[in-house]
Amino acid sequence: AVNSFVFMSFLQEEVCDMINKRYNDFLPSLQSSEELMLQVDAVSKEMDTLKNCIENEVQNVHVAVAEYTKLKQQLEKNTVIITMLGHLKEFHSAMEEFNKALLEKKYVDAANRLERARKSVGSLKRWKTSELPLLSALSSELTVQRENLIYHLGDEWKRLVIWKLPSTKEPAGEMSFLKVELKLSNACSKDGELKPPTLLSSVLQALAIQGDLQHKIKLFSQVLLKNMLKPLVMYASLSVRVTEQQGEGTTLALQCLEESDEERCAPSKVYNKLLLVLKTLHSHLLDVSIGDKKLSAILGELIWEEMSHTIIHECLVHSIPTNSSQLEKYNTVIKETEEFEKSLKEMEYLQGDSTDLLKYARDVNCHFASKKCKDVIVAARKLMTSKMHNTVKITPDSKLRLPKLPAPSSESKVKPESLKEEVTMENSKQLSAWSLRLPACRISESVQQLMELALDTLCEAVGSSTQSALQLFFTVRNIFQLFYDVVPTYHKENLLKFPHLAAIQHNNCMYLAHHLLTLGHHFRNHLPQPLSEGVATFVDMVPGFRKLGAQCFLAQLNVQRAELLERLSTAHNFCNLDDEDNYTAASKAVRQVIHQLKQLGTVWQDVLPVSIYCKAMGNLLNTAITEVTAKDISSEDGNHLQTLCQTIIDEGPLVFIPLAEEKKNKKYQEEVPLYVKKWGTFKELVIVLQANLQEIVDRWADSKGPLALEFSSSEVKNLVRALFQNTERRAAALAKIK
Repeated sequence: AVNSFVFMSFLQEEVCDMINKRYNDFLPSLQSSEELMLQVDAVSKEMDTLKNCIENEVQNVHVAVAEYTKLKQQLEKNTVIITMLGHLKEFHSAMEEFNKALLEKKYVDAANRLERARKSVGSLKRWKTSELPLLSALSSELTVQRENLIYHLGDEWKRLVIWKLPSTKEPAGEMSFLKVELKLSNACSKDGELKPPTLLSSVLQALAIQGDLQHKIKLFSQVLLKNMLKPLVMYASLSVRVTEQQGEGTTLALQCLEESDEERCAPSKVYNKLLLVLKTLHSHLLDVSIGDKKLSAILGELIWEEMSHTIIHECLVHSIPTNSSQLEKYNTVIKETEEFEKSLKEMEYLQGDSTDLLKYARDVNCHFASKKCKDVIVAARKLMTSKMHNTVKITPDSKLRLPKLPAPSSESKVKPESLKEEVTMENSKQLSAWSLRLPACRISESVQQLMELALDTLCEAVGSSTQSALQLFFTVRNIFQLFYDVVPTYHKENLLKFPHLAAIQHNNCMYLAHHLLTLGHHFRNHLPQPLSEGVATFVDMVPGFRKLGAQCFLAQLNVQRAELLERLSTAHNFCNLDDEDNYTAASKAVRQVIHQLKQLGTVWQDVLPVSIYCKAMGNLLNTAITEVTAKDISSEDGNHLQTLCQTIIDEGPLVFIPLAEEKKNKKYQEEVPLYVKKWGTFKELVIVLQANLQEIVDRWADSKGPLALEFSSSEVKNLVRALFQNTERRAAALAKIK
């Protein structure tokens, strides 16, 4: 019951609280909200009213904008029409003024009016919205009138500048240029009075305004170069004649100097001829300002490069000295070139400070060395490809004609202290007077001239600048390297075919190698650094030349050896010599070999050095007797073989004829065993072939006789067995050969 009461009390409080909130708090709030809604409705009505007003105003603005846009488009269209009409008026006025100026020969005004008309047409073309049918007609009229102006200007140019040229059908040459003539006329009025000199200026300025001046001057420059300037440089006999006639103008014509027989014209004469032409053109034609440049400057830009190239390659190249002693005189040419360019600059043909022409003239030392080197190489190659059989005699006393060189600088002189040291260290045993001397032989005349050419070139290097000296020195090295490469190739067939030429080539190589040993030493102290510090040497080339000469001669020896063996091969191995046919063939082969050797000895006589000659002939003769004795010997062939071998012994020494004087050759014929390795063996074999058993035993002499010096005991026993039948006497003889 208590709990129920408490619950009911709590419930009553809640209900009272809810009623209070409902009527005390909510109702006032509701009333406020209703009032606010009324205010919102009022504001909303005002906004609707304002919106309607704004919409009405915006609609009015759209109408105004549309009208404004329409008016603006109309204004722009009217502006375009007015502008185009202005351009048309400008074009019409310019063309009327153009025609008037053209009739009055006011060419500059005419060109300016035509240019103004062109700009008007250009302005009309830029309006993309314009589609005037008249526009194409205006462009055509502008083109026609421009061509009309160009024609009038060209006609005036032709009256002012008149060319007379040779026919293109005539052959090009010096004489054809004698018909070349350039006339610079004075334009006269109808009453004969001279017009003011502004006519030329007016024509040229009008051409410049129309953009045709460069083309016109370019054509003029090409004709001027081809028919007047270049011929004056290339032909020494041509000169220019300037004639001035009152009222008619000035004429430049080419003429021939009858007294001139020079192949090339000196630079001073070339410069004078060119300046005469260019000064005349400057005073009568080109002294006109076009914008900020003179017409002479425009022409100079067009002709200078080709003209200077022609002067360099047709004149200055040939004026370069061929001898270093003439280099100082070349300063005159340099000054003349400077004066020439100075004159051109005064007339404004040239603008720069230094040109290729002047640089070329100032680099004379370099060009001298290059030209000298080129000429030397050409001369050397000509000598190398010339005939080798023209020879000169070289003796041990022969020496190079070395020039007398100036004393070396003080730096290279030997100090007294070192001189004393050399004296104290001197060897008491001196070399023979014949040391380092070439033996007597024959060399090609061309090789002697080649060596003289090398000496002359090295002399030019002495006293030259470092760069020139280096060029000249290495050109001399190139000469010898060229010989090493060219001669064996160029003369290859002849060197194998002709033993005479092979011997000469051997001598040539040995001659060059001999002098290359000391050539650099002779000039070293007289050349600039780094040549004086050991670079100036040819010693490294010596082994190559020696090898080249030896290889050439050995190749010829191999050819001769092959021919000998081929002839001996027809002897049927020297077998069955008791057969008449075999003996005849063997005898013929031996005679042919002897004949070949004699012929070869005659060819090499007085050509090869004696020692080389004897070694070569000895080698070939040794080949022959080795081939003859290499076959097995039988008792039947012994007598016949002995006869053939005796022929070789009798006639073999006679092939040794190294000297032209017959009496002096006897010494070398007696020294055959020194040169023929198996000569002693061969002679002993011949003795054995005709000896009996007792004689063979006697020559053996218990291994102490002459036979024992050439043959071993086994070889002698084999010979005895081959030559003698098996008897008691043979057995006794064999027993004694031990």
